Amino acid sequence: LHGAHGYLVQEFLSPISNKRTDAYGGSFENRIRFLVETVRKVRKVWPEHKPLFVRVSSTDWVAPSTEIPTGGWTEEETVELAKILKPEGVDLVDCSTAGNSPLQKIPLAPGYQVKFATAVREGASGILSGAVGIITDAKQANEIVASGSADLVFMGRQLLRDPSFVLNAAAELNAFAQYPHQYERGRPKTKYSFV
Repeated sequence: LHGAHGYLVQEFLSPISNKRTDAYGGSFENRIRFLVETVRKVRKVWPEHKPLFVRVSSTDWVAPSTEIPTGGWTEEETVELAKILKPEGVDLVDCSTAGNSPLQKIPLAPGYQVKFATAVREGASGILSGAVGIITDAKQANEIVASGSADLVFMGRQLLRDPSFVLNAAAELNAFAQYPHQYERGRPKTKYSFV
């Protein structure tokens, strides 16, 4: 479920955009209500044996103001939300950021959003976390998972730029990756060539 980047779910979550005065606005509990209700509806039709991921903007990257003292949705709220989503049947929180305000100030750098996945992993027991954000090479991605900073890494844009990324990363890290069957005969002769 996509609940990030200024789309509908984030419009409810963030106090920047959520100005409602009913049961879906104001307090943290009210602002998360739409997402929790959506998760419940999805879980009723999505089989238990299949994973359910929720992507959130873990912070709005907006400075605090008198109108919104927190500056918007926060890392701490992301962790609290993850704790609530786990018993509702969510398996993983995909920790992205921003997209809800032109005032956002994003500190772009390789792996700049990984800390949010780490916060969920450490602060919300039992739910998995996914890291995103300028993760572009095999060693970097492997280190994020191997160090326990996140349970997995999402690499959408890098995979679009380099459709053979997984095969190249496996070779670089001396790991196995399944070749497409039609390309298997072209696999370099390595210790995995028998597969």
